[in-house]
Amino acid sequence: MTAAPDPLVLGSQTDSDRDRYRFHTADGVPDADAFCPGELLALEHLWDSDLGRLRTVDARYGVVGIVLAERASAVELTTPSARAAALCERNRAWNDVDATVSTATGLGSVDRTASERPRTDYSGPVERSRADSRTVGAVDTAVFVPKGYDPIELGNRRVRTALRSLAPDGDLFVAATPETGLSRFESTLNDAADTVRTVGTNDGWALLRASGPKRDRSPSDPPFDWLRERVDGVDLSLVTAPGLFAPTAVDDGTRLLAATADVADGDRVLDLCCGYGTLGAHAGSTADCELWCSDDDRLATVCARRSLDASGVDGRVVTADCTDGVDDRTFDTVLCNPPTHAGDGVLADIFRGVAGVLAPDGRFWFVHHRALDLSRHVETPGSALSGNNRQ
Repeated sequence: MTAAPDPLVLGSQTDSDRDRYRFHTADGVPDADAFCPGELLALEHLWDSDLGRLRTVDARYGVVGIVLAERASAVELTTPSARAAALCERNRAWNDVDATVSTATGLGSVDRTASERPRTDYSGPVERSRADSRTVGAVDTAVFVPKGYDPIELGNRRVRTALRSLAPDGDLFVAATPETGLSRFESTLNDAADTVRTVGTNDGWALLRASGPKRDRSPSDPPFDWLRERVDGVDLSLVTAPGLFAPTAVDDGTRLLAATADVADGDRVLDLCCGYGTLGAHAGSTADCELWCSDDDRLATVCARRSLDASGVDGRVVTADCTDGVDDRTFDTVLCNPPTHAGDGVLADIFRGVAGVLAPDGRFWFVHHRALDLSRHVETPGSALSGNNRQ
């Protein structure tokens, strides 16, 4: 991962064991250049609270959980992004904080139980907390600061999941602005909790506290949608979800890449930044190949797994930052519709990673807009790369 050259520094203005915290950031995670005001608002309000078992939902690079670890008996940082999870773990260790880091969608209908989710590390014993020990995975305090670009539907689903995860006397704190869906989140909280109050405001941000979650025992509906798409003459059954790239129809760039790339029987194929698995499903439907799919987003890889199964394609699916999950393997063909919006650092990591996993005579097929210059990334020493413009 190409991290930002200088860490962000957060000075402590309260009674604390340390005078400052340092956080590594990187392209591809929100608020990489400056701390999120919503997270700072949550810190200001919660610092003097007895938090018990604390969970942060959709963590960026770990600010809330790491700083509040002194006020909690146990801390779990959850995020759907493998890149963000790696930063959370790095920052946890750098600031010498006891916490777990989990890659999870934050959606109860998708994630496995807390004890089953893959974790990167845990340091220190879990002390007795306010949570009922008979309630598996229950927490006393949950904090959620939604990202501005995520669909409100996805954020509201995470709100409901967070409420369901609370102990009977637990609290959920949600920080938002009118632009990021404050009124919608407040409405959802009012429907699902006994008490909802605004407990803090600052510079357009509001911090909502929801207490007394209503115990809705009905199963939560999954977020998945079905797409029946014909891609380069191949009928595919694809599973998608809100918040993913092109969730309502396969985009033109992916269609162009599927029609252009050559995948032969016996190829070792990587669908990198796979999204919900269109290119992998197409490759596996047209060739007898060894297929791997990888994406940074846990929700994307859950959908990709379902897309391969629905399309009758065998393949492995991993949640990983760029090529981290396959860097011990070699591929004859790499297919990628890269997330150009994620920043130059992410693109550099993708192209550098492909150079490390591509066979000497392998081919890297990628798609990009004609107006976007990727030549500095393509000219990677030691690799033969083939590019196709999006039309």
